[in-house]
Amino acid sequence: MELFKEIQPEEISENTFKLIGKDWMLVASSFDGKTNAMTASWGGFGVLWGKNVAYIVVRPQRYTKNFIDKSNTFSITFFDDSYKSMLAYMGKISGRDEDKIKNSGLTLDENSPIPLFKEGKLTAQCKVLYKQNLSPESFLDTEIISKWYPDSDYHMLYVAEIEKVYIKSN
Repeated sequence: MELFKEIQPEEISENTFKLIGKDWMLVASSFDGKTNAMTASWGGFGVLWGKNVAYIVVRPQRYTKNFIDKSNTFSITFFDDSYKSMLAYMGKISGRDEDKIKNSGLTLDENSPIPLFKEGKLTAQCKVLYKQNLSPESFLDTEIISKWYPDSDYHMLYVAEIEKVYIKSN
């Protein structure tokens, strides 16, 4: 852990809209001695039920969803710009087909029960509090359905308490 300093969620100083929507994040989860990760650009941070939370959405076909559902934990990791091609790779390749974490060159901190990548600049470790499938009847703007869900593969929404936040030590 000497690579990282723990901070409070309120101390995250970077623009989270940029981090998530433009820079992308790596969502990772571990279960039964295995870890899988996927790139995502939808989600956010906020306060709900008196807790600092992160929310993510994961499509049903994503392999990482199985890990989140079994462990009820995940991490969200952000990287500097030099890792953009790795994030593209992690978003395209399925962990069902290969050990993409190993093949990406990322290094997991073996002492962390919730995935922590040594190459990350900022990581939030989260415990799921709530999950729900997005449903077509709940969309008030139905253009979202035709644009983002032509195959009816609606995301699962996860709201999770942020348990720890780590930033890279300098």
